Amino acid sequence: MIEVTAKLVKGPVYLAGEIVECYITFSNPPVSLHKRAQSNSDVLESLAWASVQIHCQCSTNSRVTYPDGNLYMAEQLSTANTDTSFAPCRGDRGHVVLSTKPRILFCDLRLSTGENKSYLYSEVLPSEAPPSYRGQAVKYSYKITVGTQRVNSPIKLLRVPLRVLVVVGFPDSSLCGDSEDLAPTNPFLETQQKETPFDLAVQVLQNITAKRSPNFYNITNTRGKVVRFCLFKQAYKLGEDIVGTFDFTDATVPCVQLLVILQSEEEIAPGCKRWSKQGPTVISYSKFHEVCYNLKHSQLILPIPLHITPAFSTDLVSLTWRLHFEFVTSTAKPAAEASQDTWQGPSTLDIETMVWNLAVRIYPSTHLQMSGGGQAQSKYRVTI
Repeated sequence: MIEVTAKLVKGPVYLAGEIVECYITFSNPPVSLHKRAQSNSDVLESLAWASVQIHCQCSTNSRVTYPDGNLYMAEQLSTANTDTSFAPCRGDRGHVVLSTKPRILFCDLRLSTGENKSYLYSEVLPSEAPPSYRGQAVKYSYKITVGTQRVNSPIKLLRVPLRVLVVVGFPDSSLCGDSEDLAPTNPFLETQQKETPFDLAVQVLQNITAKRSPNFYNITNTRGKVVRFCLFKQAYKLGEDIVGTFDFTDATVPCVQLLVILQSEEEIAPGCKRWSKQGPTVISYSKFHEVCYNLKHSQLILPIPLHITPAFSTDLVSLTWRLHFEFVTSTAKPAAEASQDTWQGPSTLDIETMVWNLAVRIYPSTHLQMSGGGQAQSKYRVTI
C-alpha cells in the first residue's frame, strides 16, 4: 500500500500570476512485525509513474450557450482508455477553459516499508486565467490533479482544489504611474531586487484600495432632499468594511428608515445568452438596516465577505458589484418634539419607497488575509 499526500505550501488561495507550490509525498507506511511475517508480498512497493497538472473547469446551466469552437468538453480531452492514460478531468462535467502542461514527477518509483519520497510541484498561474467563481449560471473551479499508476493497474487521481482570484485591469501602466508607492522601502540598500509581475500586481492592489477620496451624493425625490450620503472611497478589498455617513440635517423630506445591501450582478455575454431578453442575475449579501426617523446623522458599516468573488469579466460572463439603497420616506412632516423624555414616534405614517444603486469596485485581498480568513483544507491524500 502506498499513500499519496498533497499539501499546498501557501494555502488554498492564490492570485492569477502567482506561483503555486505543492508538496507531493509518496510513502509506504510501516507495518507491524506480526503482519509483515504473515505477508507473502514483497516489502517493496512500486509505482510506474506520476504526473501533475492544473486545470480550470467551467460549468453552466441552461441559460448559457457556449460559443462554437472556443472551449473543449472534459470528455473530449479524456481519451477512450482512461485506465492507462493521464486524464485530469476524468469524471468532471463541463468545459476545460485552462490547463497547464503536465509535469512528470517520476518513472518507476520503488519504496521500501517505512520509506517516503517527496516532490515539490511548482507552477505559475497564467495572468489571463479566469477567477474561481460559483455563480447562478456559470461556475469556474480549479484543481491540481495528481495522477499515478501501478503496473497493470488503473490510474488513481488525487485532486486538490484551488481558489484563484484576479486583479482586474492589471497590467496597466496608468495604475503604476499615477499611484503613490505605499510600501516601505529601505534607503540604505544599494541595490533593490527586481520586482516580479506578481509583486507589481500586489503593489497596484494596495495602492488602489488604500486611497481615500470621499464622494458626496445628494439623494432627492420629487418632493425635495432626502439625505446627503458620503462614501469615503470607491475601491475595497475582500474582508474590508464599506464605511459611509448619512446627513439628514438639511433634509426637506423625512426619511423613516433606510436599507443598504451589497449586491452582485452576473451578466451573461450577449453571444452566449439562451434568450435575447435575459437580464442580469442579482444576488444580495451583507445588509445594513436602520430606522432613522428624526435622526440628524447616521453611519453605514457594511462588511465585505471573504468568500465572494471580486469583479471580473470573461468571454462568457461578467460580474460587477453595487450598493443597493432603499429609502422609506414619509409624505407628512414630522411632528414637533415636546421634549426628549416624552416624545414618541407616530403610530401610523403615509410612506413611499425610493431605490438607488451605486457601483463599487471590489478587489482581492492579500494572500495573508485570505489564508487567515477561512478554515479551508490544504492537505489531501489518497491510498493506492
